[in-house]
Formats: sequence, C-alpha cells, structure tokens
Amino acid sequence: MLKVKDLAVQYGAIRALRGISFDVAEGEIITLIGSNGAGKSTTLNGISNVVKKTGGSVVFDGTDISALPPDQIVAAGLVQVPEGRRIFANLTVRENLEMGAYTRRDRPGIRADMEMVFGIFPRLKERSRQVAGTLSGGEQQMLAMSRALMAKPRLLLLDEPSMGLAPILVDEIFAVIRRINTAGTTILLVEQNAFKALGIAARGYILETGEVVKSGPAAELMRDNAVKTAYLGGE
Repeated sequence: MLKVKDLAVQYGAIRALRGISFDVAEGEIITLIGSNGAGKSTTLNGISNVVKKTGGSVVFDGTDISALPPDQIVAAGLVQVPEGRRIFANLTVRENLEMGAYTRRDRPGIRADMEMVFGIFPRLKERSRQVAGTLSGGEQQMLAMSRALMAKPRLLLLDEPSMGLAPILVDEIFAVIRRINTAGTTILLVEQNAFKALGIAARGYILETGEVVKSGPAAELMRDNAVKTAYLGGE
C-alpha cells in the first residue's frame, strides 16, 4: 500500500532523514520507534508533504504522491494525526470533526462516520458542543484521532498518540488503535513507547539519527537484546 524509498529531508545543514526506505502492506500496523531526534515525526511529515523532501519517493496505492500537496494526499486516503494533537481549540468538538471531513461531499456518509466516531469515543459525543480547547489531554487525543477518521482514511499516520497521557489512557488509546485497524484501516504508528507500539504492530523499524538501523517482525524486535536495552528497559 505504501512504499517509501530513500526519503531524505534536510533542515539547513542538518540532515534529518538520510535516505530511509520501508513499506506498509494493506491491513498492517507498522511502527517506527526511536529516541527523540531520530527522525520519526519528520518521516510522517515527509510522507504527508508538510515538510519539503530533498530526495526519495513516496508511492501510495501504486501512485507516486511525492509532489502532491497535502490536501490532495488527504483526499487520496492518507491522513495524519500530528504530534501534539493540534486540534482547533476555539471550535467545538463537532466543528472539529466537521473540519476533518472537509475534503468530502457525501453528507449522509459524513453523518454516519460522525456517529461511528462517537461510538468509538462516547465521551466526545457527550462533549460534542464543548469548546475543544477545554477538553482534557486524553480527550483532545481522542478528538485528533476522530477528526482524522472523518476524512475516511485508508492509511492512518499516528504521531506519538500516547504522549503526555496517563497510563490508563495510554491503554485506552492503544486499544482503540487496534479497533480501528481491525475495522479495516491500515496504520503507520510513530511512538516513543516502544513496548506498547511493538505489542500491537506486525512489523517495526528502528530509527537512529535519520536512518533505519534495524527492522523486522515486532515479536522479533521485542526479543532483540539491543532493542530491549535501548528502548524496552531491558538489560
């Protein structure tokens, strides 16, 4: 479904991505893990074309989307939930969800999908008229994910969905990621909580200083001594 080849991004003199390559098959959960500054978020931003690439290509569902503007990438079915949620704080929950569907014209489908996300996150339905900036951190993450789902993605890019959340909410968010995937959405997950990420992923890629240094089935990476020492708290 997604093929990233030799993706490079440079910020001035800093080479944030040094030609990384990976693929995501339809129906999978794939995770990118690594420490701060490894290039995880830059990878998602490069795929979505919200940062300028200096090399490489991104092919989605057989079409090269490397030069497409971000709104056309969303319309093609590839949607990103950015790090830090970036909800529209001054709009209500319902208005945020409506903004998520801005590329769509199928009003009955939009209404059905809004009920679908309210089914996944009942708290958002209870707060549908509440101004989004007054929600808790966990509720804002739920809203950010729901807003992305309103665009009807085939591939969902999740950037640090557990960041800043209490452990009980982290468990809830990861359960929802599984549910979304089971319902048919392919997921590319960037996450610092490597244990949680590898626990739900089919495969993983380890990034260090803008390069893929290791990859493989998630279960194998969890048993890898170097990965355990660096990312899973092992010895």
